[in-house]
Amino acid sequence: MKALRISLLSVCVIALLGWIAVSFYRAYQPAPFRLQGQIESQQYSISSKVAGRIDKVLVRKGEQVKKGQLIFTLHSPEIEAKLEQALANKEAAGALADEAQQGAREQQIQAAKDQWLKAKAATDLREKTYLRVNNLYQDGVVAEQKRDEVKTQWQAAKYTESAAYQMYQMAQEGTRDQAKKAASEKERMAAGAVAEVEAYAKDTKIESWFDGEVSQILLRSGELAPQGFPVVTVIDRQDSWAVFNVREDKLSHFKQGSHFHAFVPALNQSIEFEVTHIAAMGDFATWRSTDSSQGFDLRTFEVEARPTTSQPDLRMGMSVALKL
Repeated sequence: MKALRISLLSVCVIALLGWIAVSFYRAYQPAPFRLQGQIESQQYSISSKVAGRIDKVLVRKGEQVKKGQLIFTLHSPEIEAKLEQALANKEAAGALADEAQQGAREQQIQAAKDQWLKAKAATDLREKTYLRVNNLYQDGVVAEQKRDEVKTQWQAAKYTESAAYQMYQMAQEGTRDQAKKAASEKERMAAGAVAEVEAYAKDTKIESWFDGEVSQILLRSGELAPQGFPVVTVIDRQDSWAVFNVREDKLSHFKQGSHFHAFVPALNQSIEFEVTHIAAMGDFATWRSTDSSQGFDLRTFEVEARPTTSQPDLRMGMSVALKL
């Protein structure tokens, strides 16, 4: 009986010593490093290339939108006025191009011909008059001055006839190729101006370029939207990742392409992540040493990690807890 008591006492002493040893061992072990991050998601801002007043916003917060879905419309009288001007310029340029291609009308050609025949008849008359006066000059009836005046009138009539004939030929030949090309290019330039204004007019009806969930609506109906100002923000929840701010002495745990498990309290589950991006943060995130003689400053790095499997329930802003 005495031996049994001694044995039990020995076991208790050994157990106590073992517990004390384990307690001391645990007490001197470094505390686990806990790190908290958060979920980020890809965000898209939907805006317009033109300024205008918001007419209608056709979506609500939390609504799922598809690519190509109409998001909001703008009212812009200025664009409508510019479109009318561009269309009028296009019509005018087209009319000038048609006129250049068709050349002079038959009436214009006939009028030019009549002017030439008129000038030719006047030239014939001046020639006959000169011949008569010249014969009289040879007979000594008229003075040389009179003959020279009549000769000059004849020469002037020939130049007038030549000019009228050239105008008649120009009317027959029509517009020069260079003028036709210039008119055609002006018509094309006017068409380009119309296409440009129509593109701006089309941009008053803004569609989504992405699938996602509406997270913010920054402007409402009746408010002025500056050019390029985001009106609606869409989040793609299928493109989410975790972001951690890691001190560089702990960065060895996060190598590019490495995997780790982290707990997401909002989902009450552990998710496997893969490190996809590592980048140094600015100087404002540097850990400063309290004693310059025994330590050095530590930079902070931003670590991005994406889930290795699809996690449709992740939302931007959720906390992610990690213990190393």
